Amino acid sequence: MHKYIPVGALCLMALAGTLGGPPSAIASPRVAAAGGPGGQGSFSVRLVDVPASLANDTRARQYIIDNLRPGTTIRRRLEVANTSDGPAGVAMYPSSARIKHGSFIGTFGRRRNELTSWMSLGKRWLRVPAHSTARTSVTIHVPRDAAPGERYGVVWAQVSGGHGPGVTLVNRAGIRVYLSVGGHNPPATRFRVDTMTGERDRAGRAIVRAQVHNTGGRALDLSGFLNLTAVRGSINAGPYPVQLGTTLAPGQSEPVTVMVTDQVANGPWKATLHLKSGLYEETYRARITFPRHSGHGRPARAHAVVAGRSMAFYGGATGLLVGGALLPVTVMLRRRKAAAQST
Repeated sequence: MHKYIPVGALCLMALAGTLGGPPSAIASPRVAAAGGPGGQGSFSVRLVDVPASLANDTRARQYIIDNLRPGTTIRRRLEVANTSDGPAGVAMYPSSARIKHGSFIGTFGRRRNELTSWMSLGKRWLRVPAHSTARTSVTIHVPRDAAPGERYGVVWAQVSGGHGPGVTLVNRAGIRVYLSVGGHNPPATRFRVDTMTGERDRAGRAIVRAQVHNTGGRALDLSGFLNLTAVRGSINAGPYPVQLGTTLAPGQSEPVTVMVTDQVANGPWKATLHLKSGLYEETYRARITFPRHSGHGRPARAHAVVAGRSMAFYGGATGLLVGGALLPVTVMLRRRKAAAQST
């Protein structure tokens, strides 16, 4: 039997949607978006508990991630909170997702794929009173003949309402699902940094782009930081955080961006980049030079300083992971006579 602890004790990121008012900026621990009917406030969706064995894995606490054997069924509890002054009607449904150009993209409108055909919701409609919460659950049943590989999906929570004549305001917040089908041992998480390039934007600000290649069998959600050390002299700069949001499916390669917020000379610099996805981390180093004016410098080959290491292993067939939510979206949809369907 697996031991679980409440998500609330872990200070997880939740997704919120503002019920009325303009869009809000993304902020931790809540991500806000605009839309929905009646009253000022917000709604949020989160998973209720997390396995104690993965309590230190920040990625596992944000998303539903699992490696399951064919024939396995798991059930996860979801909670929607309404902090507005009026009741909220929240539609819950799964939809397909994909990873493209470094982004995890959840599809709107109940689009199906193989993973969503395995998913079902305990309650597809929640009536959440003002300043209250309501719960449902998502069940994932992997067929006995399911082929190995990783699938992606999203569980959406959606609030819809009028926003002027002929316009419907739709607000969605969702939870990512990364599901790998395999055996007892999950596919390995690995990546490689191929090159680092020093750049300057039109304002002369320094930027470092690192080309990352996912060489493992699981999707990556990359975070980390960069340090700069002058090749000549004793000047050090950083650490500078990696811009969040880069997601890579197995086999994909995309750049990771770091904004150097200090004014730095052209160099040359010894750039040390530390990247991680969940509990897996690597450190790479390259010698880079920033251009004098806006544009790209010469790409420098990166070399591993600390070999890839994993601080823990993901659970097996019944090892359940919990996540916060993701992807707040506001969509303005104009009603048309030929297609008077809600999203």
